[in-house]
Amino acid sequence: QVQLVESGGALVQPGGSLRLSCAASGRIVNIDPMAWYRQAPGKQRDLVAAFTYDGTTNYADSVLGRFTISRDITKNTVALQMNSLKPDDTGVYYCNRAPSLPLLSWGQGTQVTVSS
Repeated sequence: QVQLVESGGALVQPGGSLRLSCAASGRIVNIDPMAWYRQAPGKQRDLVAAFTYDGTTNYADSVLGRFTISRDITKNTVALQMNSLKPDDTGVYYCNRAPSLPLLSWGQGTQVTVSS
């Protein structure tokens, strides 16, 4: 059973930046396209950014141009660089497979709070 561990969340002011990281216990990063999801308070979990099988990336409209998903196959990790953060970016961030694939068990997520 692959385990996903997210880290890097914090309290940050609007306009600030954060870099989230996801470590997978199994070697899936170099096999399956991975993605980041966000669950805002009181809302469902939504897709934020994802890789496709051909290595291209997709982003939610709300984060396009501000967030960048990346991966390190040698370290089996996936990262999310978040710039120009807004209060609406607040939520718990999770990594998992891209939504076109069966999802793995969710990790604990990492809390991002954007507030002044």
